[in-house]
Amino acid sequence: MRVAYVVKRYPRYSETFVVNEILAHEKAGLNIDIFALRPPCDTHFQNGISQVRASVTYIRKPIQGRVSESLNSLSPTADSYFWAELQELSKLIPDFWSKLAIAQGETASVVYQAAWLAREVKLRGISHLHAHFGSVSTSVTRLASHFANVPYTFTTHAKDIFHESVDIDDMKRKIKDASTVVTVSDYNQQYLQKTYGQIANKVQRIYNGLNLSQFDYKSPQNSSSQIISVGRLVEKKGTFALIEACFLLKKWECDFHCQIVGMGDLETELKQQIEALKLQNCVNIIGPRPQNEVFKLIQDSAVFAAPYIIGKDGNRDGLPTVLLEAMALGTPCVGTDVTGIPEMIKHEETGLIVPQNNLEALAIALRTLLTSENMRIQLAKNARKLMETDFNIEQNAATLKSLFKSNSTNKN
Repeated sequence: MRVAYVVKRYPRYSETFVVNEILAHEKAGLNIDIFALRPPCDTHFQNGISQVRASVTYIRKPIQGRVSESLNSLSPTADSYFWAELQELSKLIPDFWSKLAIAQGETASVVYQAAWLAREVKLRGISHLHAHFGSVSTSVTRLASHFANVPYTFTTHAKDIFHESVDIDDMKRKIKDASTVVTVSDYNQQYLQKTYGQIANKVQRIYNGLNLSQFDYKSPQNSSSQIISVGRLVEKKGTFALIEACFLLKKWECDFHCQIVGMGDLETELKQQIEALKLQNCVNIIGPRPQNEVFKLIQDSAVFAAPYIIGKDGNRDGLPTVLLEAMALGTPCVGTDVTGIPEMIKHEETGLIVPQNNLEALAIALRTLLTSENMRIQLAKNARKLMETDFNIEQNAATLKSLFKSNSTNKN
């Protein structure tokens, strides 16, 4: 079996779960090809990318002046490339023109990239397509699947489910035509089934996972008085709430220092908030950092803060990988009651959960873990055990691989 992974961009610093999944598949002997619709745009990348053996192919949009090897005789115009790709694909798929009707309502770039991908599927002998995120990557994958007559699955995460921009009818088509739909939490699964009804019965929950052999557990017994938070500086991360909670900690004369790792649209606003509250001596936004450095910062901290919220546009986190990493490393977490987070941070068992936007509850939970060594130790032990039982990437990738195999067998 040969599986194509289709993503919008590759690699992406914030999408460690994709790399973890691919590496686990490769370790298990699965042949993988990676297709990205856009080139990378990040400045930092996780270490695991260098271990991926699969080739990466960028499916370019038709751009004026770009001439592909097979189309050198054509005039360099986007419409020429578009038409030529369709002509090329029709040579490999005799009934292609009759199949093209399924593309009604899709953008020209999606149709172009789907035709390009379908041709590669045929030429490389790919037997299954899997997309991450139910947005444009699945739009392209859905059409390519239909053109090439191979099954497809896709994994939904968060923004592609909850954001106000999600097109309900479009998502219905994607769920209906997919062999199986995967999502990363029970919360997501229930939401999809409630929103899309019977067609969403095919949605299966498979947690993201970690290669736990790369995460050496360290007891938080002698941790410093540091709070750590890692993530993009965007609304749904709730960083503004963390800063306000730190103001309360300072008011309560709590001994602490807070490091915020990341960058994003709200960076300037958040730094202004820190200055307005006179927290410059105890709260710092330090920008992005390489993965190894992030792990050390996490492991040197007494508590990981995850004050995530549901944004005004409906956007929210699904199952943040950085929380799994903190729990695997031995740093206890404070999280909020958003989406699937309570499925891994089980209150007073594997961490502490507080209501989103409740600044005082957040501050109290942070103070509790800063000052209670016994609680830190017990929560960290339980969290690591949960990672080993429910969030082991080898086990979870094997479950996903079995879906690929059964769907490909049924299609044939």
